[in-house]
Amino acid sequence: MKVSFNWLKTLINTTHSAQEVADLLTASGLEVEGLETFESLKGGLQGLLVGQVVECEKHPDADKLSLTKVDVGTGELLQIVCGAPNVAVHQKVIVALVGAKLYPNTGEPFDIKKSKIRGAISEGMLCAEDEIGLGASHAGIMVLPENIKVGTPASTYFKIESDTILEIGLTPNRSDAASHLGVARDLAAILNSKSLTNEAQITISGLQPLPEATNINKVNIQVNTTEACKRYCGLVISGITVNDSPTWLQNRLKAIGLRPINNIVDITNFVLHEMGQPLHAFDLEAIQGNAVIVRTAIEGEKFVSLEGTERTLIASDLVIANATQPMCLAGVFGGLSSGVSSKTTSIFLESAYFDAGFVRKTAKHHNLKTDASFRFERGTDPNITINALTRAANLIFEMAGGVLSMDVVDIYPEKLEPYKIAFSYTDCDNLIGKEIDRTTIKAILTNLGIEIENEGNDALLLNVPRYKTDVTRQADVIEEVMRIYGYNNVEVSKQISYTAISETKNKDSIAENKVATTIEGFGFNEIMTLSLSKETYYAAENNNVKIVNPLSNDLNVLRGDMIYSGLEAIAYNINRKNSDLKLFEMGRVYQQTQNEDDKYSEQKQVTLFATGNVFNENAHQLTNKADFLFLKAALINVLNKCGITNLKSIESTYSNFEYGLTYLLNTKVIAQVGSIAKATLKKFDINQPVYYAQINWDVLVKALSKQKIQFTELSKFPSVRRDLALLIDKTINYQQIEEIAFATEKKLLKEVNLFDIYEGEKLGNKKSYAVSFTLLNNEATLTDKEIDKVMEKLILNYKEKLGAELR
Repeated sequence: MKVSFNWLKTLINTTHSAQEVADLLTASGLEVEGLETFESLKGGLQGLLVGQVVECEKHPDADKLSLTKVDVGTGELLQIVCGAPNVAVHQKVIVALVGAKLYPNTGEPFDIKKSKIRGAISEGMLCAEDEIGLGASHAGIMVLPENIKVGTPASTYFKIESDTILEIGLTPNRSDAASHLGVARDLAAILNSKSLTNEAQITISGLQPLPEATNINKVNIQVNTTEACKRYCGLVISGITVNDSPTWLQNRLKAIGLRPINNIVDITNFVLHEMGQPLHAFDLEAIQGNAVIVRTAIEGEKFVSLEGTERTLIASDLVIANATQPMCLAGVFGGLSSGVSSKTTSIFLESAYFDAGFVRKTAKHHNLKTDASFRFERGTDPNITINALTRAANLIFEMAGGVLSMDVVDIYPEKLEPYKIAFSYTDCDNLIGKEIDRTTIKAILTNLGIEIENEGNDALLLNVPRYKTDVTRQADVIEEVMRIYGYNNVEVSKQISYTAISETKNKDSIAENKVATTIEGFGFNEIMTLSLSKETYYAAENNNVKIVNPLSNDLNVLRGDMIYSGLEAIAYNINRKNSDLKLFEMGRVYQQTQNEDDKYSEQKQVTLFATGNVFNENAHQLTNKADFLFLKAALINVLNKCGITNLKSIESTYSNFEYGLTYLLNTKVIAQVGSIAKATLKKFDINQPVYYAQINWDVLVKALSKQKIQFTELSKFPSVRRDLALLIDKTINYQQIEEIAFATEKKLLKEVNLFDIYEGEKLGNKKSYAVSFTLLNNEATLTDKEIDKVMEKLILNYKEKLGAELR
C-alpha cells in the first residue's frame, strides 16, 4: 500500500522526516518496505530558475542564434546562446543552469553542460515549454509575467510538488491501517506513548456540517439484505459540473499510483485512501424509479460493469439496483450505465458498511480486485460512513459546485457496538515478558482509540472500536500494546531455560534432524514450497482436496504430490541462470479418502531433486553430472543412516518417471527414485534431466523407532564385484533379476545393484540392464574359480528363466 508523506502530514502534526516515520512504523508492525520519491513533473525542475534577459544580440557566426546575458539572481550574469526566435531584452524566462537535467516531452533526458556554440561560450539554456515537460509547444522560449522575481526556482513558480512515498507491506489483519488516517492513527499512538503526551494530534478537514438540503430530489432507499449491508447512507447533490480535478488533488492521487479521472470520481477515491471508507457516486438520471435497492442478485441476472464487460450474476452476489436492474456490484465494481460522466449534473452519493464475506465471494467469483473490495473484504469501520460522506460532499461543493438536494439518509437498523474486552495487567506482563508501566499502557490504548470503560486494581474493561477488526480478545489487545511500545524495547532475558528433549516423545523431530543433516552432507539445500497447488497438475486424479475459496486458479487444491512444487522451484532457478541444483524438502501431501469418518488424509514426505552439475564451478575441473546413480546413492545413504538396510527394490511404476526403482521395507513402500519423464519436465519448460527421490516419512520413522544398534565385525577378506550387461525383454523388471540372483547364490552374494538402463531403436522390444554383483566370503579370500562358478550359474539361470543374452 502506498502512503504519501505530504498527505500524511495534513492529518498529523509531526516534524519527523519520512525515514524516521518509516522506521517508527516498521518497528510497530506496519513494515515500510521502501521509500520512493514522487514528483508531479519528472525531474521536479531541479536546477531551473527564473531569469531576466539583460542583453541580447545576434551571434556573430550564426544567423539564427542569439547571444544573451541573463540575470538569475546570483550576482553574476550568465552568457547563454539561444536559438529561439522570440528571445528579447527584459524578458522573464526559465533558465536551466549548468548541471541541470531536463526531461522533455519527447526524446531522452539530457544534461545541461557549459559548452561552446559556434565559438561562443554558453553557460546554460533558455527553455521552451516542451523542453521541460510543461507543454507541447516548441515555437519559442517560455516568456513569464514581468512581476516574477528573478531567481525564483521554477519548481516554486509552477507549483511542482515533490513527495516521499512510503510503500507499506500491509498484512491482511491490519484493515484499520488501510488508509492515510489509519497510518496517522498508529503514528500518533507511537509518538504520544513515547512522551506520554498528546502532542501528536490527528486532524481531518472538511467535516463541517453540510448546508441545509433543498430536498427537491427524493431517492427511496431500501435495504432488503440487512445481513449483507448493516449500514447504508446516501445523499443527492444537484447542479454539479463534472470537470478535471484541481492540481493538488490530481497530485495526491498520482503520488499513490492512481490515475485522475474527473473531479467526482477523484473525490471518492481521495476519501477512500484518506479515511479508508469506499464511496460510490451514481448518476441520478440512471436511477430508474428513483429507487436504490440493496439486494442479492437474481440467479442468471445480467450486469454490464464499468469497463464494458457483461457479467452473469449468481444468487450470492450483493448488488445495488434501481427499480429495474442492477447498477453496481456492492463494494466491488460500478456499472457502465450508472457511472458519472461529463454529462452528469446530479449524483447520488453512497457510503455503506458491507459484510466482508459477501464482498469477498462476489469479488472472487467475478475475478475483480478493486481498492473498494480490498477494504470491504478485510473489514471497514461502520461508524465512519457519515463522516466520509460529509467529507466527500464538502469537497464536491468546493470543486464541482451544486446544492444538497436530498439530505443524508442513514439506514442503520442495529448499531454495531464496540467490542468489550476484559484486560489484565498481569496477563499483559506475562505474555510480553516485561512489566510495562501502567500509565504507558493506558496511554497506548487511548491513543489507539480504545476506550477504557472501567478500571480495577489489575484490570481494565475496554471498548475496542469496530475499525480494529482483528482485536477481539485480550491477547489481541496485548499485541497492540506490544507493537506500539516497541518490540525492541523488551530486553532479552539473562536467563536461558532449556527443556531436554525426550527421545520417546520427539521421535519425529530427532528423525528430521538426522535425515536433514545427512542430506545436507551430500550438498543439498532445503527448500520450502507452498502446500497449495494447481489442479491441472492432477488432471488424471480424482482424489484432490479442493480449496473452497482459493486465492487464484493456480492455488486451488492442496498438493497431492510434492514433485510439482519442487519442479516449479527448479524452473524458477534455471530461468535465473542457476541450473546446477541439489534440493530437498520435508512437507505433506493431501488426498481425499473413501472413509466416511475421515474424508481426508495427509502424509509427510521427504523429496530430493538433482539436476545439472553435482559440483559448483571449481578449480579442480570436477564436472560430474547429477544422474540416477548419484541420487540413488544419496537416498540409500539416508536410509542406511537411519539403520534401514534390508530393502527390496522393484521397478517403479510412478507415472512421472522415465525409469526408476521403488524400495520396499517388508511389504511397504518406503522410497522411490528415478529420472523424471520428459513429458513432465516439458510442463515446466525444463530442458535438462532432473532426478527425483521420495521417502515415505511414516514408514521411515516407524522403522527408525524399531532400530536396534548391533555391531558386526568387519570382514578380514576383500569383496569382489562383477558386472553383467543383460539384454532382456521390456516386460521383465529389475525385481526379477534381483530375486533370481539371491536364489542362485545365497552364501557369497551380498549385494545386487542396477547401475544403468539402456533402451534404443536398435534393441527393438528389448532393453539392456547393467547389473553389478558383490561377492564376499567371510571365512577366506575368494578364488577366481569360485567367482567364475557363481557368475556362470547366474548367467545360466538368467538365460533359462528370463531368456537373457549377454551384450
